[in-house]
Amino acid sequence: MSAPAAHASLVLKNVGKRFGGLRAVHDVSLVVRAGTIFGLIGPNGAGKTTLFNLVTGVYPCDTGTIELAGKDLTRLAPAQIAAAGVARTFQNIRLFGQLSVLENLLVAGEAASGEDGAPKRSGIRTALFRGRVAQATEERTRARGEELLRVFDLHDASDAAPLSLSYGNQRRLEIARAMMLSPKLLLLDEPAAGMNYGEAAGLETQIRWLRDTFKLTVVLVEHNMQVVMGASDEIHVLDRGETLAHGTPDEVRKDAKVLAAYLGEETA
Repeated sequence: MSAPAAHASLVLKNVGKRFGGLRAVHDVSLVVRAGTIFGLIGPNGAGKTTLFNLVTGVYPCDTGTIELAGKDLTRLAPAQIAAAGVARTFQNIRLFGQLSVLENLLVAGEAASGEDGAPKRSGIRTALFRGRVAQATEERTRARGEELLRVFDLHDASDAAPLSLSYGNQRRLEIARAMMLSPKLLLLDEPAAGMNYGEAAGLETQIRWLRDTFKLTVVLVEHNMQVVMGASDEIHVLDRGETLAHGTPDEVRKDAKVLAAYLGEETA
């Protein structure tokens, strides 16, 4: 890509990952410009979720480097990457069923980083004796959680069990929980999975609203073409772990290689 890395939120250079004899990701390079919504698509098994796991430190890269706003993330642990401003959701919903909707957010809030990127700490003494620092931290965390529930129209279910929510609302709750980390970069893995047409259309609007309101950069893995084509500024296509195409939604939609590999259409 021609976009200068100095202005990029996320830069991957020649990233690769193997699992035994399987080449899951091979020599992938891309630049996600700050403040954009970036779609990552491809057939099943193309390496999309593996790439997310590399960015978030779940897997170490075998080759290449990953940078966020000039900071090298390549060898950092997942907690360090989260503290650097990266949050994600998962393809399979991972909510704490024994906690309430609000408590699911408060758990994430406890892990949120401070302004200097270090984990929040109020100290053992203040925590034990309910000092003013600890109390103020809890109040800020709860206020942010309640605010996000209103943003995602989940405030009426604050005390409910998360598994009692509709599938679409469980997806929204997972995004709200990721937002508790106040991320710079939000990775959404199949957020429209299980949603009906109306819910997916609403999600598309909400992703753009989140980007604009919270000044985020968003990377979106999604099979729902309604969502990914409607929300994304740029789209990167993977196939069998390698880059197949890149461009605007219109360019990708018309790309013969994408039609053949992703949509199953024949090229001339």
